[in-house]
Amino acid sequence: MKTIKGPALFLAQFAGDDAPFNSWDSITKWAADCGYIGVQVPSWDGRLIDLSRAAESRDYCDEFKGVAAENGIQVTELSTHLQGQLVATHPAYDEAFDGFTIPEMRGNPKARQEWAVDQVRKALTASRHMGLTAMASFSGALAWPFVYPWPQRPAGLVEAAFDELARRWHPILDHAEDCGVDICYEIHPGEDLHDGDSFEMFLDRVGNHARANMLYDPSHYILQCLDYLDNIDIYRDRIRMFHVKDAEFNPTGRKGVYGGFQPWVNRAGRFRSLGDGQVDFGAVFSKMAANDFDGWAVVEWECYLKHPEDGAREGAAFVRDHIIRVTDKAFDDFADGGTDDAANRRMLGIS
Repeated sequence: MKTIKGPALFLAQFAGDDAPFNSWDSITKWAADCGYIGVQVPSWDGRLIDLSRAAESRDYCDEFKGVAAENGIQVTELSTHLQGQLVATHPAYDEAFDGFTIPEMRGNPKARQEWAVDQVRKALTASRHMGLTAMASFSGALAWPFVYPWPQRPAGLVEAAFDELARRWHPILDHAEDCGVDICYEIHPGEDLHDGDSFEMFLDRVGNHARANMLYDPSHYILQCLDYLDNIDIYRDRIRMFHVKDAEFNPTGRKGVYGGFQPWVNRAGRFRSLGDGQVDFGAVFSKMAANDFDGWAVVEWECYLKHPEDGAREGAAFVRDHIIRVTDKAFDDFADGGTDDAANRRMLGIS
């Protein structure tokens, strides 16, 4: 068994224009002060990282990691959530997702998609330069508008969507193989890869590609009423990244999974700061340890109530308290009387 690394923090929810969140040096100092030893980096945020330079220059990557190390922080992974979303975008979301790209690509879905693919490839190359073995992403969505359809879906619609999704991602996965980096898709509502079945449909179409893996986040399963503990055992060989995020689901006679178009505070399913929701993290960390997960426990803070800086500081302590330092011996070794093959055979009555 292996001990999970952490605590680490995903910086996407914290990067901003005000100090200490507006530069790589200051945000890593702040993360260390909160109790973290690692950070997951949003590769789209130019205040923290120059992705093009990271893809071009190992020296830049060494300097980037060096600044973090001076502040007591390791880079755990790069994230391409926003760029991955744009690899496959249904036209219904064109305007909403235009904000994820650079201004000159807006209003041009074809150019935007090509830019997104290039961004994901650059992040994979940069990950290799930094000595990282996994990168977080979203799959994007072509079929999501039809997830709960009326009228019924035409025959072949979903199959065509997943065929196209695989066609777009397969060359990127091959580049990931060349880089020695797993693409860990966050299984997430709003993405075509939103549960185990949809992940397996994708996996089938990319030939069970070794680099197509999962980012496990139990909060998204709480909100779908999916068994988040069983999921760990089913996909133990594909879970290569772990977001530690809490959630609650409290349905009433008025609202359920879909949320009734309400703001977060009024939904049945809501994200919470760690320890304030319903995820059994004792069981989650136990299963991850038993399944030999040796990656990072990365806090992704989202909560409709608590201040983010309070959530971040509490999250570091929460993860530190839940990481299981795995044992290197059996608890009943004191009663080991020693044995050999002959003794085993005598005990079994085998002559």
